[in-house]
Amino acid sequence: MALDHADDGNTSTEAAEAEEVDDLRDSLTSLSQLAMNSLSLPQMLTHIAEFAVKAIPGAIGAGLTLEHGDRRDTIVATDDFVVEVDTIQYALGEGPCITAAAEGRTVRSGSLGGDVHWPRFGPRAGRLGVHSALSLPLSAGNGTLGAINVYAHAKNAFDDRAVRLGELFAVPAAVSVENARTLANALLLTHQLETALTNRKVIDHAIGIIVSRIGCTSTEAFARLRAMSQRDGIKLTAVAHSIFDDAQRRAQARRTGP
Repeated sequence: MALDHADDGNTSTEAAEAEEVDDLRDSLTSLSQLAMNSLSLPQMLTHIAEFAVKAIPGAIGAGLTLEHGDRRDTIVATDDFVVEVDTIQYALGEGPCITAAAEGRTVRSGSLGGDVHWPRFGPRAGRLGVHSALSLPLSAGNGTLGAINVYAHAKNAFDDRAVRLGELFAVPAAVSVENARTLANALLLTHQLETALTNRKVIDHAIGIIVSRIGCTSTEAFARLRAMSQRDGIKLTAVAHSIFDDAQRRAQARRTGP
């Protein structure tokens, strides 16, 4: 009978491990199918955080910390308590996600309230009922982008297997994060260039309107635009838009007048 019980225990363990592998596989599959061209950066990162919760056994909430020079921010989080925990870390300048992102290594704690590595952060997290943390660096070719941070209320929620599965997930997740951020930056640059070109056209139109009205040169007309901008304390493009819109209204009035 003892052997039967042992077999039952082994079978249960094997079933649990198989289910965890299935969860990881599902998360990686979902990660690979994210359509970056149809999602914003926050939406992309939110999905990655959600997949992390599913992929890592014991996790109940996750967030992504990305580095911006010397600053780190939780860009997205699956739960409000994750934002609260990470905000405490940033305010104090210590905690597992800061260590993982700064040192590019996996960081785990099963009892934050008494963890000597973070004597100020740990007790505050413990008072929030968050006792376990696992932070995984998002490593790319040119360094560390940030970290995935997963949390649990229970103590010692993340065993060695959870760490291994988390590290397996973090590799493609880092690629997805880097691609998403690169695409977002490219779209932002495109928008800025389009705006600049549009503004340039409006300024050119305004210069043409001034030239036609007072018979000055283009250089003199631009100087007038700049002087109006400085006098009124508004941007040059706003002055140009005002002149252009006024000219359009006058033209429309002439067309519809008696």
